[in-house]
Amino acid sequence: MAALIEVAASAKYFLGMPVEQFLREYWQKKPLLIRQAFPGYEAPLEPEDLAGLACEEAALSRLVSYNRKKDAWSVRSGPFAEEEFPKLGKKDWTLLVQDMDKWDFDVRGLLDRFRFLPAWRVDDVMISFATPGGSVGPHVDQYDVFLLQAQGHRHWQIDTNPKASKAFRPDVELKLLQTFKPSHDWVLAPGDMLYLPPGVPHHGEAVDACMTFSIGMRAPSQSELIVDLAEELAASLPEESRYGDPDLTEPDDAFEIDEAAFARVDAAIAVLQNLDAAKKREWFGRFITRYRASGEVSAAPRAPSLAVVEKALTEGGLLLRHPFARTAWAKTGKRAQLFVTGEAFTMSAASARLLASYEALDEAAFAKLDDSARETLETLIARGHYQLQRPSKSRR
Repeated sequence: MAALIEVAASAKYFLGMPVEQFLREYWQKKPLLIRQAFPGYEAPLEPEDLAGLACEEAALSRLVSYNRKKDAWSVRSGPFAEEEFPKLGKKDWTLLVQDMDKWDFDVRGLLDRFRFLPAWRVDDVMISFATPGGSVGPHVDQYDVFLLQAQGHRHWQIDTNPKASKAFRPDVELKLLQTFKPSHDWVLAPGDMLYLPPGVPHHGEAVDACMTFSIGMRAPSQSELIVDLAEELAASLPEESRYGDPDLTEPDDAFEIDEAAFARVDAAIAVLQNLDAAKKREWFGRFITRYRASGEVSAAPRAPSLAVVEKALTEGGLLLRHPFARTAWAKTGKRAQLFVTGEAFTMSAASARLLASYEALDEAAFAKLDDSARETLETLIARGHYQLQRPSKSRR
């Protein structure tokens, strides 16, 4: 891996360079520190807000503490009681809350700056609050991540040696590196951002009380892809589809698995090799929109009809997509498929593109949908993926 390059962002290039150059030279290849990628950035929430959310059952939160004298780490999962936080002390602990883009609209707005990447690749925005010395230890992530300093200062160290050891400590619940020899280190201030491709050992430690926003990517492993595809295919096969040998002849050795048997095995699992391309595309669209789902979307108890929705939109209302709903779309012949949290719906490409990208539908957007998309929308409303925000009386 080439030596790390540090750049300064500009009004024209928030990555410090054109997107094409970043993707060509850095994306999934080497780290990049971007000074003032978000100049003058002010966090849209306070540490107290993060702690309050960590007390909620629905939030995914962790608390990592470090005992320096014993070199001992501990990790606990939320929800936490409010009275716990004052007892933690003033240093060496970190609170992390996942999926903050689902809970805070302003945090979600950060993702608009990352639309130079496929939206279905973006996983979530995790926010960590750390007291001085707070950290989660030296570790390696298997996905791309952008680390935006939002408040306070954090000391980052990374190791760009491609032969760096990736062995874990056996005495820690966290997957921390046994050895970590940094090749580069900096202190990041609010607005600075560090990009790390998969597999780069790194360690961040709070200089003062600070918040860091981690924009992480979805990167399913090959094993996860294969297992999910195999499970889907298996579920579609009838119980009577089994290994068979109607052509069996008396074997020379009853304990030998002969060539004829291996050929029958190949025939039995040929469905994996002969999977229709269209079915494979549909499977992946459904898989990637439910992969690492942040929460359940529940059906509305009394969902409005499409006619009621349309009338409300003409009066100035909005149809808001559930923050837990994940969307993507793909062309399929002359039509397209919209994927929503593991389900697939067929419609025009224009409609699929609109429903995948718009988080709020108004009258003008609704008018652009074809009949298939409107039927899909009615289904999604009934399942809780959309909620009608009726117009205020002052706007009627």
